[in-house]
Amino acid sequence: MLRFRGNSPATVDEKGRLKLPSTFKAELETFAQGEGQGASVHYLTSLDGQSARFYPMPVWEGIEARLAALPATSPAKRKFLEVTAYYGSEVEPDAQGRFVIPPILRESAGLKGEVAVLGQMDHIAIWNRGGFEKRLVADPLTPEDLSELAGLGI
Repeated sequence: MLRFRGNSPATVDEKGRLKLPSTFKAELETFAQGEGQGASVHYLTSLDGQSARFYPMPVWEGIEARLAALPATSPAKRKFLEVTAYYGSEVEPDAQGRFVIPPILRESAGLKGEVAVLGQMDHIAIWNRGGFEKRLVADPLTPEDLSELAGLGI
């Protein structure tokens, strides 16, 4: 089971490469060993073009399997596939552990320079650091959010 947690600030270099922080890299390698496969290919995409989502391939393939069970006529399925395909691509780290963020996603989400790399349990979210900090202020965790979570036992 994956347990990506916390925030590891990082930098996207001038060529659009991001080196996965060591804490996340170690968790990814442990997960890959448990799955009986190498940790080489992953899926990087976005749901809205404002941030990137980095999925280990087995996690992404699980999402695809659940999507395959939906009717081809489902508008939500179509929209999800369109947006994740538009922003998405398979990525593989180079010898230094860096992977390239595709230009479309890099430009849309402003992923250059300082970024926030956030553990989201089964995937990693990558945000423009300044933009994410503004988002935290503009859309804080509210008492209503905490009440909903309490209703779920959290």
